[in-house]
Amino acid sequence: MAGAVIVELADWDDPDGVRLRAAQRAELDARYGCTNHEPGEPPSARSVGVFVLARSPDGTALGCGGLRFLDDNSAEIKRMYVTPTARGTGIAVAVLRALEEQARQRGVETLLLETGTAQPDAMRFYEREGYRRVEGFGPYRGEPLSVCYARRL
Repeated sequence: MAGAVIVELADWDDPDGVRLRAAQRAELDARYGCTNHEPGEPPSARSVGVFVLARSPDGTALGCGGLRFLDDNSAEIKRMYVTPTARGTGIAVAVLRALEEQARQRGVETLLLETGTAQPDAMRFYEREGYRRVEGFGPYRGEPLSVCYARRL
């Protein structure tokens, strides 16, 4: 499916993005057994400078992800999500590559991200895609549920 997927820039408030982020939130709330599992400021239209949606050829939104710029040289991947039925099809790789390209175009040298201890599938994915585990950064420093990664572009 990844060959047929279209990854495009979108507004943070795009209805498909809102729907995907709500689905992600519900999934994470269930995995962690609570609604308070993300340290720091929640991402918003103000703080996420780039947001992408992955769509099937018929326009169905299957995945999303965003970039929060931390400084001139680094950005954090936020709200990376793929619908359960589209997992394992290459959609996540397509979204990640689109985010990496958007970061490169904006002069970002290092991408950072945070996932959690209840997301071993996400940890395997990022490690497979060349991200290395790093100490917690920013609001994730010292957080027991946070697992952080980085990749030089």
